[in-house]
Amino acid sequence: MSSTPEYLDSHGGSPQPPGPRGGRRTALIAGGAVGLLAVVGVGAWAAWSFFSTGPQPAAALPASTVGYVSIDLDPSGGQKIEALRTLRKFPEFRDQVGLDTDDDVRKWVFEEVQGSTPCGDLDYEEDVEPWLGDRMAVAAVDNGADQPEPVIVLQVSDEGAADRGLAALRDCSGEQLAWNIADGWALLGETQDVADGVAADAADASLADDGDFQHWTDEAGGDGIVTAYLSPEAGRLIADQLDSLSSVGGLPQQYAGDCAAPCLGYSAVGPAAAIPDAADALKDFGGLAATVRFSDGSLELEVAADAGGAEQALGGSDAGDDVLATLPDDTAAALGVGFAEGWLGHLVDADTLQQLADATGLDLPGDAEALAGRSAALAVSGDIDLDSMLDPTGESGLPVGLKVQGDTDRIAAVVDRIGEPLGVDTEGDTVVVGPDADYREQLLANGGLGGTDAFRAAVPDAGDAGAVLFVNFDAGSWFDDVDELEPLAALGASVRVDDSTSHLVLRVTTD
Repeated sequence: MSSTPEYLDSHGGSPQPPGPRGGRRTALIAGGAVGLLAVVGVGAWAAWSFFSTGPQPAAALPASTVGYVSIDLDPSGGQKIEALRTLRKFPEFRDQVGLDTDDDVRKWVFEEVQGSTPCGDLDYEEDVEPWLGDRMAVAAVDNGADQPEPVIVLQVSDEGAADRGLAALRDCSGEQLAWNIADGWALLGETQDVADGVAADAADASLADDGDFQHWTDEAGGDGIVTAYLSPEAGRLIADQLDSLSSVGGLPQQYAGDCAAPCLGYSAVGPAAAIPDAADALKDFGGLAATVRFSDGSLELEVAADAGGAEQALGGSDAGDDVLATLPDDTAAALGVGFAEGWLGHLVDADTLQQLADATGLDLPGDAEALAGRSAALAVSGDIDLDSMLDPTGESGLPVGLKVQGDTDRIAAVVDRIGEPLGVDTEGDTVVVGPDADYREQLLANGGLGGTDAFRAAVPDAGDAGAVLFVNFDAGSWFDDVDELEPLAALGASVRVDDSTSHLVLRVTTD
């Protein structure tokens, strides 16, 4: 039996002699490569289409926009599905809203709003659906007038139908309304001059291309279901309003006058004197952006802004979870803070510090910074009995405590000077203060809160944060009788400062 392979051509079944194979192999490889590239290309396009958010209302607004809030009713495919899947875990949402992942959110919103307007005869399928897009925004635009002009931006898919639909809305509502439609967006203002002027300014320089807008929205994690932005100019406009308030007499009379006791955050001459200080701070405002998004069964809010004094104090270190992560793994609620050098000076001015020192007999800021240590956490156990907090005898031990990592000798010295209304235990470089001896012993041990799934899901960036808040809804029986909260797993919040930019991330997870 011959071992020579036979080759069949397309014209018959006669055996063909083997011929040169290099060209055919090259052709096969090339053809396979082209096929692979085609598959990869189609897959990449599909993935981009699924996860891309597309054009945003900022493209239709001018760079002179001082405030902006947009909503995307059909964001990246992943976010829309995540949002509705997450929300449908809540009985109230299922019963009252009932939206599913393939429902038209625009129709639901229209019908909810329609009931409170005189436009009951409008038909969604005929008057709205043919032109209304998925993205919209409200904004305040500085067009040179005394006050920023309010405008609304709507994405439109059919400009002719949008013009007819907006006219129907204006006629049935009786509201004064004008619009300018171009390039897939409808700009709505109080007058035609406003709408046309905003559209013309946006054509010259759009908000989407503005450097401050791009910087802050990128810092906040990019577009989400909701995106908000305040420009640096917004701070100056608010400062001007505060200056005007100060110039006509400041705060109402009942708030004026000197502080009878030290006033945190205010100068020694009273709250009214703080208005110029706040105005001066706002004049240096560099901008802010916030994004709301859904991911992995969680709702997340991220805010990015210039780091002021409070942010530097609370987020200026990366030790926010150093102590908090060592708490017992059944902790129900905890607040952890890492203290950067000179943190108290960022929060309280020198005059107020001196007033507090005189009133307490403490050496400030030294004693306060020593007492707080390098990192500290306030903890509440899941075993806490809330009724015991109301015990008039004061004999019930509450499983709450403060755990501090720092110079134990200095901490003990400050505690001695203050007195010890609560129990104090020390081990190594750790001090625990609290009313319950058993719980203080638990806190002194190296617990595993930081390694629990609930904590890591709620505060994934805890290791970089200067301050961390954590609440475990499944710990203890606090929320057992609240059906609306049953799907919640945990809440986490963190503050960190990167290169003078503060980031606040709030995350709510579900079971």
